[in-house]
Amino acid sequence: MSVDVQKRALFRGRTVLKSHIRMPWLKSPQDFTDLCSRCGHCVPACPSGIIQIGDGGFPEVDFHKGECVFCTECAKACDEKLFDLNRSSPWDISAEVSDQCLNNQSVYCRSCEDSCDAQAIQFNFTNTLFVAPTVNLSDCTGCGACVSVCPAKAIAVTSHNQAKPEGQNEP
Repeated sequence: MSVDVQKRALFRGRTVLKSHIRMPWLKSPQDFTDLCSRCGHCVPACPSGIIQIGDGGFPEVDFHKGECVFCTECAKACDEKLFDLNRSSPWDISAEVSDQCLNNQSVYCRSCEDSCDAQAIQFNFTNTLFVAPTVNLSDCTGCGACVSVCPAKAIAVTSHNQAKPEGQNEP
């Protein structure tokens, strides 16, 4: 039986405001909700400590705690057949920078660029010192290293298949 987190939230009188980022290398979101036993073995297996138990007991990634190092420990700790480690890309997520970026407010900051090992976040300076960064989606691994270092909480990691970013401040 498939668990629909949004329907459960509706019956509880809540609205789902954010999408949940799951672990890398999942076969599919549907397989995850259908087959995940919610045992929690993936939580202590994560050396970065970014996996936590979320709504309904399902594990989810919290990039405010750190970054994914793509170590596959979560997949190795899982007894279910949820993961495909042969995928060409671990997941379909990438970073997005909101208007809350300090550079949009004339404050010099390059924390996100400095934390990005893939060099997917870049500042394209023109004749002004303050310019918001751009994310090269083809280079972004979705590791989330930029999220926790952003002092303005202006960066979110978003799934390409989901509407609402994880980690972005709500209005």
